[in-house]
Amino acid sequence: MPSSEQRMFSKIALSAVSILLANLRHLLSSLMQFVPARKWVADSLAMGNLLARWNEEPSVGTSQQTQGLKNSLPSPLEEQFTLPTLQCISPLLQTVEETPEPIPAKIKGHIPGWINGNLLRNGPGKFEFGEEKYNHWFDGMALLHQFQLRNGTVTYQSKFLQSNSYLINNQHNRIVVSEFGTLAMPDPCKSVFARFMSRFDPPKPSDNANVSYVVYKGDYYVTGENNCMYKVDPETLEMKEKVDWTKFVAVNGATAHPHYAPDGTAYNMGNSYGKFGTTYNIIEVPPQKSNCNETLEGAKVLCSIAPTDNMKPSYYHSFGMSENYIIFIEQPIKLNLLRIITSKFRGKPISEGINWEPQYNTRFHVVDKRTGKVLPGQWYTKPFVTFHQINAFEDRGCVVLDLCCQDDGKTLAVYKLQNMRKSGADLDQIFGSVARTFPRRFVLPLKVNSDTPVGKNLNPLSYTSAKAVKDSDGKVWCTHENLHPDGFENFGGLEFPQINYSQYSGRKYRYFYGCGFRHFIGDSLMKVDVETKNFKIWQEDGSYPSEPVFVPVPNATAEDSGVILSVVISPDENRSAFLLVLDAETFRELGRAEVPVQMPYGFHGIFSSR
Repeated sequence: MPSSEQRMFSKIALSAVSILLANLRHLLSSLMQFVPARKWVADSLAMGNLLARWNEEPSVGTSQQTQGLKNSLPSPLEEQFTLPTLQCISPLLQTVEETPEPIPAKIKGHIPGWINGNLLRNGPGKFEFGEEKYNHWFDGMALLHQFQLRNGTVTYQSKFLQSNSYLINNQHNRIVVSEFGTLAMPDPCKSVFARFMSRFDPPKPSDNANVSYVVYKGDYYVTGENNCMYKVDPETLEMKEKVDWTKFVAVNGATAHPHYAPDGTAYNMGNSYGKFGTTYNIIEVPPQKSNCNETLEGAKVLCSIAPTDNMKPSYYHSFGMSENYIIFIEQPIKLNLLRIITSKFRGKPISEGINWEPQYNTRFHVVDKRTGKVLPGQWYTKPFVTFHQINAFEDRGCVVLDLCCQDDGKTLAVYKLQNMRKSGADLDQIFGSVARTFPRRFVLPLKVNSDTPVGKNLNPLSYTSAKAVKDSDGKVWCTHENLHPDGFENFGGLEFPQINYSQYSGRKYRYFYGCGFRHFIGDSLMKVDVETKNFKIWQEDGSYPSEPVFVPVPNATAEDSGVILSVVISPDENRSAFLLVLDAETFRELGRAEVPVQMPYGFHGIFSSR
């Protein structure tokens, strides 16, 4: 091929990469996939089947009564029984109607009057247009939810995000814009030749922002993992403005999980694909506007990191941040760029270009936020997958990183809607193939050089058994500590971790909260003590709680002084969805706010205080 043609082909290929990858990481989000194989658990309780206890024995294993509540963990010596058939959750993965005007909730128990603000949640709410249906859970159109709490009262409303993807699909009454797991088919009104040639057309990037809410410069946005976000009014859920990352900084999208410094400065990560190859980029967004019309002005790339394999960069859903450092986990879920570039031509969705490749170890990259420099250390551990970090902090020259991990990254394909909507033995079999997710702690010693001894544990912290050992090649091999007791798998492990973020993000902390996963979606809420590894649990038969959100009591001094908010839904059409309010310290229910509305299971959200 002549050199001029080669150059032209290269430009076309790079352009295709940029466009396709802008849409790629969309909705890998919240991969709640962190669900586990199932074992026997104790009987549920009467009176709401509430399980809320603090395990007194670190080894967990008795069936003692605690404050009248049954111990929820069996003895390790007891025989393990297979759970009965899983409940069908298909009704929680179906299209619903929006509730555009606020409706009052029925209060049971007590909603503390000091909670004034909005619980904002995001997730898929529409799974088909006309006769065409989405294939993957992450493909559904964004439905925005708001529970508004005022002086002990609660109202609820929801609205579909009027994204370009939603509007054009709705206009044509079919799926026109491809999503993560669904390839849009050619217009059936076109000729056979035109439909074939359409495979060579550049794809329309989706702007279906259905993962979470984020805050930049005091404004609220709904976001996925592509290059576009939508600014929304947290009081009305009305869309204000579409904002494109690429207009402000050279990235092809950003995660739905930024971190925030105490002064409001936001940090995020996004990939870029261009003539110089692939890079992972740390993004910094200033905390304040210079005028009321600003969005992402002033955003900059703080640091760029080259991937281990330029044509197979890692997928990541979030990252860690301590007071002074960003911690990026390069994991062996790989984006096969060649397969992604050619996916439309081959008639495959983007999801077909993402692979679990455990021949690669997991690597930790540490970036100094103050200088934008990547630290020279090389920290490695065995292959694992993480989607959500819990917290990170610094102590005695080390970064302590807590995160939720699973040892098998092949679960992504399992989250197809046809799998999740199964029932009976078929559902049990599919669910049994999904890997558990567990909270783990790693310690990364920062001061490693040629004088650092080989073969010695470099972790100086007496409160953690995590190890970091330098090998003869200079790499530091890290071994985790489990942040849970024996028997934790009986509750399906834990995902969707949350902490008292405003007071303890980047600091040494004691408690985190999350969902237990004995099903494809969360079926319990947990509070874990990282010092004792004891935990408390809330659970109600046939109910599926969302990611817990911690709201602190005003002027609180204790870390767990506050409430946990979670939206609980059921596949039983005769049961109302409700906003659950737990005392974060005791993990006992304070009250619930019921609304007669069908809701699908969603992903992430935040609390907006007034």
